[in-house]
Amino acid sequence: MDAVLRELSRVTLEGRQLADVLGEITAIAARAVPGAEAVSTTLVRADKAFTAAYSGELALQADELQYEEDSGPCIDAGRGGVVLRIDDVRTEVRWPAYMARVRATTAVRSSLSVPLPYQGSSIGALNMYSTEPAAFATGSSLAAGLGVAEAIAVAVANADAHAQLADQARNMRLAMESRAVIEQAKGVLMAQRHVDAEQAFEVLREASQRYNRKLRDIAAGIVESTQTPR
Repeated sequence: MDAVLRELSRVTLEGRQLADVLGEITAIAARAVPGAEAVSTTLVRADKAFTAAYSGELALQADELQYEEDSGPCIDAGRGGVVLRIDDVRTEVRWPAYMARVRATTAVRSSLSVPLPYQGSSIGALNMYSTEPAAFATGSSLAAGLGVAEAIAVAVANADAHAQLADQARNMRLAMESRAVIEQAKGVLMAQRHVDAEQAFEVLREASQRYNRKLRDIAAGIVESTQTPR
């Protein structure tokens, strides 16, 4: 477990795409979690599950079967925030539709799905697969999986925070640009119609309502009209 944590602590989050970070962490899990032959990271967004990163085709195959059925341990772990372990797909009675397909089309014999904790809820799951039965029956597999799941959750939270900051900066820039063009349009109307600033803004507002267009677009049209060569 200490070795897993050391590897995870060296993963850089700053300035990287979330997909790259998740790919690196998922690869660490594939090497470090006892029993894991293939590993995937499932994220749940707007109740839709998808594989954000994987190491080993076996994991992707098993994940995709669950998405098609909308049923399986990775989906239930991701949505419900519970750890789900399958010791042998040949005798497992939960998720019958998925079990039938995974037995028929893959070499998976056992799996472990650990939820990704995020602000008191779950945003997905870390999924580990093996071609051997009971590969994750020891506590060491779960302990390592929980450590990796925590690292994934931190990476997702970091990416979400950066996205929110970017959105806020973009919205602030747009607001400042809108305000600037509206002030320019008011100046044009004040000069053309000999009205004060409040009256000029009322002209813009009425035009916005009459033509069902944004106030900024009306203002931009007025400013552009003064720059068009006659």
